[in-house]
Amino acid sequence: MTGLCSASLILPSVVISSFSRHIFFIALAALACSCNKAEVKKPVEYTGPISEAEKVELYYTENDKVKIKMLADVLYEFQTGDREFPKGIYMEFYKEDGSLESTLRANHAYFFKAENQWRGRGKVEVKNLQKNEQLNTEELFWKPAEKKIFTEKFVTIRQQSDVIYGEGLDAKQDLSDYTIRRPTGEIEVKD
Repeated sequence: MTGLCSASLILPSVVISSFSRHIFFIALAALACSCNKAEVKKPVEYTGPISEAEKVELYYTENDKVKIKMLADVLYEFQTGDREFPKGIYMEFYKEDGSLESTLRANHAYFFKAENQWRGRGKVEVKNLQKNEQLNTEELFWKPAEKKIFTEKFVTIRQQSDVIYGEGLDAKQDLSDYTIRRPTGEIEVKD
């Protein structure tokens, strides 16, 4: 009888073990089928700055002569080559003889590398020191390759004796020559 009892004790455990395996495989299959591909999230790509600099002073030179001096409190550089100046920018433009010709100041600036174009925002101010004129606007674009500045926004130009208002502007970067697209106000014309 002992042999018969031990055989009957082993039999239930084999049956339970086989039953457990079937339950395990059914549960595993149900789990695999229930995974929704929409739930799988792609990794988030970092688009923030790859470098940061403080108290920046840069010089652009041609033929060993300083053409532009740029100052900024903070500079962020991105993977694309774009640059952001969240605390503003100040630039000085020099003539061939080395004399200071004009300045540009903006509360916020951004350089778009692909377009080789700058955008200044906030309180934007351009001064032509030779003509003693000043441009004020809230947004201004600058194309260094063409040495042009432009905007669609409202502009104010303070001359020695007049103030000119308008919307939209196309000008040389030093403000020596400009066109206001839609001038407003009164302009005195001298004979």
